Amino acid sequence: MVGGTPCLGRLSGGCDGVACTDSVFKVVDTRPAGARPNFTDTSGVEKYVMPEEEYAKKTDSVLAWKKAQKLGRFDPDAPSHEQAKIAAFAQEVEQRGIKVGLRCRVGGDDSRRGEVRYVGEVKEIPGGLGAWVGVHLDEPVGKNDGSISGTRYWGEASDLKHGVFVRPERVEVGDWPPVDDLEDMEEI
Repeated sequence: MVGGTPCLGRLSGGCDGVACTDSVFKVVDTRPAGARPNFTDTSGVEKYVMPEEEYAKKTDSVLAWKKAQKLGRFDPDAPSHEQAKIAAFAQEVEQRGIKVGLRCRVGGDDSRRGEVRYVGEVKEIPGGLGAWVGVHLDEPVGKNDGSISGTRYWGEASDLKHGVFVRPERVEVGDWPPVDDLEDMEEI
């Protein structure tokens, strides 16, 4: 075996001491998996990183294409699109009559009834510009307890997940009393 010490592997097959030309040798690495070199780990390999100034000068890059197509941050109308979106959410809140303290249901699902506890921006939601509606649900079928990433919007800390933040179009305000599970039971 070439390139390794005899104690690292086991050699099987061969020619039984006779000179042969068409032999098959099977080499088995007997080291434990943790002791074998990891050839797929590239964290120790030095990599080339192109400076941002050099990348910005290139004409055949995604950045150059986005500039030419006026996409993303290169779109001169991008701020107006964002403002229009924010205004649309505010208008949706107004049209639906969503106000703190009103009863509602979320997503048209009768099992997700509750009370509106917050209306406004939630900066902790990524890409979440515009109005959000915070609802304290009657049943613990929500995603939070009225707080997101340590910022409390209503209520007190709880292990139960009664809170949910949704966009205004998913909230239906009205006379939605808490669901009584025993209401439908017939007398025996």
